[in-house]
Amino acid sequence: MTTTPHSPGFPHSPDSPHARPLRVGLVGYGLAGSVFHAPLIAATPGLELSAVTTGNAERAAEARDGYPGVRVLERPEELWADGAEPLDLIVVASPNKTHVPIARAALEAGLPVVVDKPLAPTAAEARGLAELAEERGLLLSVFQNRRWDSDFLTLRRLLEEDELGEVQRFESRFERWRPRPKGGWRESGAPEEIGGLLYDLGSHVVDQALVLFGPVVSVYAESDVRRPGAEADDDTFLALTHANGVRSHLYVSATAAQLGPRFRVLGRRAGFVTYGLDPQEAALREGLRPGPGAVWGVEPEALWGRVGSGESPLTGGGTPVESVPGDYPAYYAAVAAALRGTGPNPVTAWEAAAALDVLEAARRSAREGVTVTLPRPSGGAAG
Repeated sequence: MTTTPHSPGFPHSPDSPHARPLRVGLVGYGLAGSVFHAPLIAATPGLELSAVTTGNAERAAEARDGYPGVRVLERPEELWADGAEPLDLIVVASPNKTHVPIARAALEAGLPVVVDKPLAPTAAEARGLAELAEERGLLLSVFQNRRWDSDFLTLRRLLEEDELGEVQRFESRFERWRPRPKGGWRESGAPEEIGGLLYDLGSHVVDQALVLFGPVVSVYAESDVRRPGAEADDDTFLALTHANGVRSHLYVSATAAQLGPRFRVLGRRAGFVTYGLDPQEAALREGLRPGPGAVWGVEPEALWGRVGSGESPLTGGGTPVESVPGDYPAYYAAVAAALRGTGPNPVTAWEAAAALDVLEAARRSAREGVTVTLPRPSGGAAG
């Protein structure tokens, strides 16, 4: 059985002469597995992509070509079956409906786990996994890579430096123009598939709002299926009221013929507006990889946001703010540190459950046409 940070045989810290790479088994080699997880795992010092599972022959061949020496298996349970090569971490990048059963099986086999978002269909199931991981003394982390987007890191820096004053409204858009559905489970209307934009892109924008402004006490949402032939929500809006008084307006859409600002943040002294998406996903899709000597996550100056008041950024108003480079590799570096006992879990299952509380409330709000109230956090509001 794989050892934990508290077990005598667990690999030493990276600085130890006895250190060895932590062996990672990746479940799934579709979009999430091949574009995001595999490249980032392979690029992280102290981690080794040891095994991949996929039942698709073409994807299996792609995994072998991209990562010579990797073991390719058909089923997740082969990663922890008796006699299997010991692993130190399981990464679940398979379809949403499989996240909970695979994560639970891996934890019960004594393995730490990373799960792509959304962790679970419901907050209750997410908390059940969190409790299981704690009982077993195992890491359970959720891949919320958009916490390491360039624009998000830039906004966090502005807030930490109090450049905007007290924030009153946060607008966040993750919009695309895809007038024809692509099909597949992500756009399926079957409830068990957990498809649609609310749980896909919505998982990102809600997580970012919670990280920036803390717990949410009320949720209003509008969710529509706009495109002919579409089955799941493809145009959704959420209005959140945070316990500290900030209001977040979040938009996720596949039907945006004109894209709005990625962030528009209004404070008492100034506002911040930025357009365009972080460049890391596009770079990964093109086959580029982070690593020593690579220029990674850097936004061109034309995409820098602007800070100002009473002016339109579209006409050159405000002051350009140099973007903090995006840093998806930081997530797996933090996972490696957490496994070795030298750092915290970068995204906990409890945080994922709090985001799922909001997503579940949004789904109910859109369905019933009501504003849903969530319990206020004990001990005061987090900001």
